[in-house]
Amino acid sequence: MKSVPKNIQGVLFDLDGTLLDSAPDLYAALVAQCVEEGVPPPPYAPVREVVSRGARAVLRCAFAERGEPALELLMPRYLELYQQVMAQQTSAFDGIDDLLARIEAQGLRWGIVTNKAAFLTDELVSRIGWANRASAVVSGDTLPVKKPDPAPVLLACERAGVEPARCLFVGDDRRDIQAGAAAGLYTVAVSWGYLDGGDPHTWGADAVLDHPAELADLLQLQPVAA
Repeated sequence: MKSVPKNIQGVLFDLDGTLLDSAPDLYAALVAQCVEEGVPPPPYAPVREVVSRGARAVLRCAFAERGEPALELLMPRYLELYQQVMAQQTSAFDGIDDLLARIEAQGLRWGIVTNKAAFLTDELVSRIGWANRASAVVSGDTLPVKKPDPAPVLLACERAGVEPARCLFVGDDRRDIQAGAAAGLYTVAVSWGYLDGGDPHTWGADAVLDHPAELADLLQLQPVAA
């Protein structure tokens, strides 16, 4: 594990699979679309695994045999169904609420860099209650490029008012680590997320953690009084 830079100013997070366990709602939307299309829904486990890759990867779990052009036609309805159930079963991973509270109590800033479309990201962050807490939220269509390109991470640093060299980027997908490293941030891979079937220890992250409390310890954050 690489040492954390001194005088850290902030922490940026991926959203789905890092801060939020959103797979149950994404799966519920897929099941609803399978019912509409008259096909049997796939098991939950393989869908959960690919959530970090976005809606197209989720749709492939049920409709791959129809081909990529058909997936594009199914996408708008899937996103519509997902928006209807979004945040019904989605919740922060165990330990995330305490971690964010400790980051804020330390006077650090935190933000979100996700490949999720902005209209979904903004609504989800609002429903979870974080809209007025995150110092920056950069979505998959905020810029012409998305992770693993470093540009969204650099934009989030700019919006949050933090220097990349004094910031962490935390994610559950190899692309998060690639984007964070290319942007000059200290990178943290988390094993509690979806992982896209990969091993986070092979991604070249500066640290690999198993629980949000370990990130609080890494940053030497003090507990928040109840």
